[in-house]
Amino acid sequence: MSQNQKLHVVLGTGQLGRAVIHELVTRGELVRAVSRSKRVPLPKGVEFISANLTDKAAAVRACANASVVYHCASPPYSAWGTLVIPMMETIIEAVAETGGRIVYGDNVYMYGEVEGPITENLPNNATGTKGRIRSKAAFTLMEAHKTGKVKATIGRASDFFGPDVNMSLLGDQVFGRAVKGKVVNLLGDPDTPHSYTYITDFAKALVILGEREEALGHVWHVPNDRAITTFNFVDAIFEAAGKRAKVRVVPKWLYRLMSSFSPVIRELKETDYQRSKPFTVDSSNFTSTFGLTATPLIEAIRKTVAWYQANY
Repeated sequence: MSQNQKLHVVLGTGQLGRAVIHELVTRGELVRAVSRSKRVPLPKGVEFISANLTDKAAAVRACANASVVYHCASPPYSAWGTLVIPMMETIIEAVAETGGRIVYGDNVYMYGEVEGPITENLPNNATGTKGRIRSKAAFTLMEAHKTGKVKATIGRASDFFGPDVNMSLLGDQVFGRAVKGKVVNLLGDPDTPHSYTYITDFAKALVILGEREEALGHVWHVPNDRAITTFNFVDAIFEAAGKRAKVRVVPKWLYRLMSSFSPVIRELKETDYQRSKPFTVDSSNFTSTFGLTATPLIEAIRKTVAWYQANY
């Protein structure tokens, strides 16, 4: 590494981490990827370090010499209660020692059930366990910034989708089934508008936050295109795939039954409100400040369908 070249460290090689790595590599940046194990191929030239991010010594080694540390590491839902906060605390301690700034890739669980558009200045009123955990993680990071321990900023996204995103709510069970012409099962009320985030926009936004001084100390909603009903969103997927739409709304009684034996479905119950009423995330503050606008939804859907058709 030359003295003038900045190192970007991406913590986590899951769906978001890979998208951030891709964006950084596309920009010609020097990148280090960090995960407990190297489970996925990485672009040529990307350094890889295996590290347990709840262990300070390992985290310090992972973050050494970083100009920006992108915290994209996310434990499985079932482990949030034991790992999310300790991981955040360890990352803060590591970056406080090594220098650089933290950009945290977050979601919008902490607001809880909201009437009207969801903006960054809303209180964290989540009543569920997952929402309270995300709230505490974000608070811990922002407090560390306020005290001068680290420099930090947060980028938040709604439900995301895109190429190489198969494990999200919109992944295999929506795009994966639609491109094969199979029935897509939907939960909640698919006639209500919902904000969806294209993962490429999420990654670009996090990189911008890592570059800009005015981003520090604040929470930002990354760009989303217009809210759309889930029915219309899924119809657009089928149309882009050249398939006849096949959609089934899961009855409430079946949803309750499924949650009794499926850990994944059971974990979703906390955020049922997001799928049963309008859920619109306002990202206008990011766009007006940094100039990045969301990829048009239909274009993003077409690009995602093309990826699934090539890989499934």
